[in-house]
Amino acid sequence: MPRTTLTLDDDVAAGLAREVRATGRSFRTVVNDFLRAGMERRSGQPAERFRVEPQDLDIRPGIDLDDIEGLLEAVEGTERR
Repeated sequence: MPRTTLTLDDDVAAGLAREVRATGRSFRTVVNDFLRAGMERRSGQPAERFRVEPQDLDIRPGIDLDDIEGLLEAVEGTERR
């Protein structure tokens, strides 16, 4: 595998470091994955589709999301105004 030295802008290095911490992947893997994604976009190949994974909101019983005033009162208390 060829090795090279890159000089990264501070914002790019910080973004890569955040991705490493968030995913637990190695720096090398993150850099290679990001470079591949950029090259695929440039070459006109379709990027991987964005997918939304539904999450359970764990809403407490008695909370009605359609009742905004009641919801605000439950979250912030009666003295919110």
